[in-house]
Amino acid sequence: MHDLVIRNGVVVDGTGAPRFGGDVAIDGERITAVGKVEVAGRREIDADGRIVSPGWVDIHTHYDGQATWDHDLAPSSTHGVTSIVMGNCGVGFAPAQPDRHDWLISLLEGVEDIPGTALTEGMTWGWESFPDYLDVLDRMDWTLDVGTQVPHAALRTYVMGPDGADNTVRATHEQIEAMSALCEEAVRAGALGFTTSRTWVHRTSEGAQIGTLKAGPEEVLGLAAALQRAGTGVIQLISDAYQTTDDELVASELALLESIALFVDRPMSFTVQQSDESPGRWRELLDAIARWERAGATVRAQTAVRPIGVVAGLTSTVNPLRCSATYKALASLPLAERVVRMQDPAVRETILAEHGSFVPSTFSATTHSGYDRMFPMAEFPNYEPTAQDSLAAEAARRGLPANEVMYDYFCADGGERLVYLPFMNYSGGNLDDVAEMIASPLTLSGLSDAGAHCNTLSDGTMPTTAISHWTRDRGDGRTFDLEYMVHRQTQATASWVGFDDRGVVAPGMLADLNIFDHDEINAYAPELVEDLPAGGTRLLQRSAGYAATIKRGAVTAEGGELTGERPGSLQRGPQQ
Repeated sequence: MHDLVIRNGVVVDGTGAPRFGGDVAIDGERITAVGKVEVAGRREIDADGRIVSPGWVDIHTHYDGQATWDHDLAPSSTHGVTSIVMGNCGVGFAPAQPDRHDWLISLLEGVEDIPGTALTEGMTWGWESFPDYLDVLDRMDWTLDVGTQVPHAALRTYVMGPDGADNTVRATHEQIEAMSALCEEAVRAGALGFTTSRTWVHRTSEGAQIGTLKAGPEEVLGLAAALQRAGTGVIQLISDAYQTTDDELVASELALLESIALFVDRPMSFTVQQSDESPGRWRELLDAIARWERAGATVRAQTAVRPIGVVAGLTSTVNPLRCSATYKALASLPLAERVVRMQDPAVRETILAEHGSFVPSTFSATTHSGYDRMFPMAEFPNYEPTAQDSLAAEAARRGLPANEVMYDYFCADGGERLVYLPFMNYSGGNLDDVAEMIASPLTLSGLSDAGAHCNTLSDGTMPTTAISHWTRDRGDGRTFDLEYMVHRQTQATASWVGFDDRGVVAPGMLADLNIFDHDEINAYAPELVEDLPAGGTRLLQRSAGYAATIKRGAVTAEGGELTGERPGSLQRGPQQ
């Protein structure tokens, strides 16, 4: 008798091969049979024509602090994700000198919008070296498996002290050797790779730019070489190359990336998005990757399946009315009381006048008054809205000032309403360019940033959007077969980081599975919840259409709700 048998499913096996009808048998943590299973199971699930796929493998998350106290790791665990990789973009919490804890928290709070108070209260630390950090994680259990990488920013300050946080300070030869040795030690202890950040956007909560921003080629190459010596590990990074208009900077960054790609014999991936300032730059980066691939390197662009944007409203960190002194005086009131006060005609008039007279910076102009980019969020958000869906269009239809329409929209429904502001990947007002990225064999699905940007977005649900939007809901433009989109976030992402034991529905593989209704799978609109330590808040999205998620043979979620099973553990290095 099998431990678990899934009956009557439509298997999309993760390889990209055509779907087929059949059963899946599980014994212990492994799949033992796929096809027609004659033997009964101690438990049986009737999939009843639903899709049976591998569990999603999300290689770009930021649960580094949260994973030390939170066993559930939602929303990933409620949206079909069964394995995650954290430590991305050069930020994380190990190695850590005891006197640098506050600085590391400040960095994650600034870079990834994770409440510092929640990190301060939630994290008990208990490590200094990266191997120590892995030992702490090894004592945890989760709903899903966790792998992590060595973050450059933490490593730099560990070796260089306060100078490591200063991007104008060049590391000495001795410091580079020390960092490289520690990186090699971490990879040999089980880190999946090395990550770094080279973008001006990444700053501490005090506004200081990340220390790795201008790290010289000798430093970056010296650290990457640690993976070459260890004979394992991937390199992940973010660079300003995709978003700058400075051709010289792009050339300099691409020269560095080419050096890593060609001289450090390890797989490398980096963030590629479309920015409004340089909307065609992403194609230039893919062309560079193609050249490096032809020269024998292994490189991919990490791309998203939907716009990278923020969620704005009275309950979000991003709130267009925060520029008003009158609104600021009300901001600490409970939401219901705040909305009542805001609907007083005199208060409304004053806030609107203060908002209208405020002159935003170029960077904040969209969040202040970019009404053509403000799209109301429905129960199931549309991540490819049209110009006619915007608040600007609504204001034009009603013959009213756009800021008044925005104000009244935020005050409706008890102040719970939100708008979506796409920043990246939406220069053309649609996702046609993203479709081109998805179709490219030079890209990987990533950039969900799950666990980060707690009060500004909820992109950890991207794996669900990949299925609902691109294989079912998209009205105009290119779409993709379900088999292709499942492959991109199962076997493709798993094998990239060396997780070769999952991502495919086949005998001998880990029993990491999703059972979902293709007609129903979706992500609800974000809701603000107060479930972080110290009363910290975050935006979460519930899921629809997932009948069950199975991790290592245990059902971890049913109907989008967690069961309490926690079969996940730390994954040290590649999994054969």
